Amino acid sequence: MKRSFAIITDIHGNSPALETVLKDISSKKEIDHIYCLGDVVGIGPESNKVLDLLTQRDDISFVVGNHDLAVIAAFNQEIPPRGHHKEREHHQWLADRIEPKYIEVMSKWPKQLSIPVNDKQLLFTHYHLDDEHWFLPIEKQPTVEGLEQAYTETAYQLVCFGHHHIVHHFISNHRTFFNPGSLGCYHLPRARYGIVNVNDEKVSVKTLELPYDNKSFLKSYNELEVPEGDYILKIFHGGQNPYQHTP
Repeated sequence: MKRSFAIITDIHGNSPALETVLKDISSKKEIDHIYCLGDVVGIGPESNKVLDLLTQRDDISFVVGNHDLAVIAAFNQEIPPRGHHKEREHHQWLADRIEPKYIEVMSKWPKQLSIPVNDKQLLFTHYHLDDEHWFLPIEKQPTVEGLEQAYTETAYQLVCFGHHHIVHHFISNHRTFFNPGSLGCYHLPRARYGIVNVNDEKVSVKTLELPYDNKSFLKSYNELEVPEGDYILKIFHGGQNPYQHTP
């Protein structure tokens, strides 16, 4: 029996990108579930709207990302997670504006989900975990050999993840590794997500890119005076200028 899933990850507080993707997913009747792989909040300012869009649905399973955990820690006045001390001002700004009910929701998300499908074991995670159950450093030049190191002793036939905002599609002798790329952070006005198809014979994956109007979203960094807004626009959105006329 064939099963089809949508994979969304690294929304990063970008509601128009998310709306575009959810509309497209809803138009594909073969997709019977969505896996959201973390970093729903952080970077972008639209935490409440993004979480509202996601929690309205009953067909999404979640894992937690590092930015989600950093916002939760800021909200609770706890020590920032490993590697996020320098970003505390930004995460505190988001935490001061998020609805408390969403902190409770995110606090229940696990770091990994493992499910069996058609005799195949699938793993959904924000990123690969170390022995202390924290996210490994990003491998800037990923290779199938490097990815395999984290899963040598496992039986997973598919590992879906995010965190590194670029697309990953690697196939080893043992499993497929798939990251569809960040949905909400991209150097083009495109929203990305992935589709996974699983049948008795194989696992196949693909990334889709959907155009959307991101000008109002990009302008909101300045209008809301998001901490480190100019830096975020440069690094996470490719320096796109929302005030520049596009013919």
